[in-house]
Amino acid sequence: MIIRTQAHPRAGLIGNPSDGYFGKTIAFVFRNFRAEVMLYETPEIEILPNTRDHSRFKDMHHLVEDVRLFGYYGGIRLLKATIKRFHDYCRDHGFALETRNFSIRYATDIPSQVGLAGSSAIITACLRALMQFYDVRIPKPIQANLVLSVEKNELGISAGLQDRVAQVYEGLVYMDFNRELMARQGCGRYEPLPLELLPHLYIAYRTDLSESSEVFHNDIRSRFEHGEPDVIAAMAFWADLTDQVRALLLKGDGRAIGPLLNASFDRRCKIYKLSAGNIAMVEAARSAGASAKFSGSGGAIVGTYDDEAMFQHLARTLGAIQVKIFKPDFSPAREDAHDS
Repeated sequence: MIIRTQAHPRAGLIGNPSDGYFGKTIAFVFRNFRAEVMLYETPEIEILPNTRDHSRFKDMHHLVEDVRLFGYYGGIRLLKATIKRFHDYCRDHGFALETRNFSIRYATDIPSQVGLAGSSAIITACLRALMQFYDVRIPKPIQANLVLSVEKNELGISAGLQDRVAQVYEGLVYMDFNRELMARQGCGRYEPLPLELLPHLYIAYRTDLSESSEVFHNDIRSRFEHGEPDVIAAMAFWADLTDQVRALLLKGDGRAIGPLLNASFDRRCKIYKLSAGNIAMVEAARSAGASAKFSGSGGAIVGTYDDEAMFQHLARTLGAIQVKIFKPDFSPAREDAHDS
């Protein structure tokens, strides 16, 4: 039997990056791209490489371009770390795994290093495949914690829970990471919201501005831990914006959230050092009448638009600066595949 599982990119609608700082966020998963893991029983455990894991290049320029797009590591380390964390979780919680081995490989078309949670999508798909193969059921909040632990504990990647919660739950999710709540129950309060509440949304990205979230978040983490007032106030500001957006959505007034998205980015500009290219992308979108903010750690933006005429204007404006734009696909989730 061949198991195929998928996970999809996410966009932080509001609140990010306060998810890593006991704040609140709303994020959604969209299906324009995907990470897929294929797993099947074999005599030994084998992790098969993807094209992102190759080590042969036609010339030095090809090597440099590969590093620029995918970094120095491909996805094999993500699969290996997920398998280890899954093993440790099962051991620590009394799940006796069958003595079965497997081969596993991944594929992904999620744009790399533009803040759309491509790495955690691979990990989430891998965890789903392992759960199916060994018939282990793990509650969704714990799945999100496990995915985060793969990145933070195993690989030393700075990250918050938002991406992992959204990808595990799928759809549109409101998240409250209150410090006392996290300490008491080990996870936040996660509230799925109907996707139908969302207004017209677009997502846009450009890979030449990509910057890993490890670089993006590190300085803020240190400033937060040292209690810098501007950073502490910003996290509270983003959490409050999240509650305002949630209230507007639940009232059926999603078209009114655009100014709050703009306010989120404007506050970010006050405490982060942002590249001129990333700022230009947001400003170009706003010049077309749309709202705009980062969807994650930079390199991609999300925002609202009024109608198809505005979207076409937005597409022309962003296209002129080599930015790709699309409407998020919210088609229903499909069942993970089992091929005999």
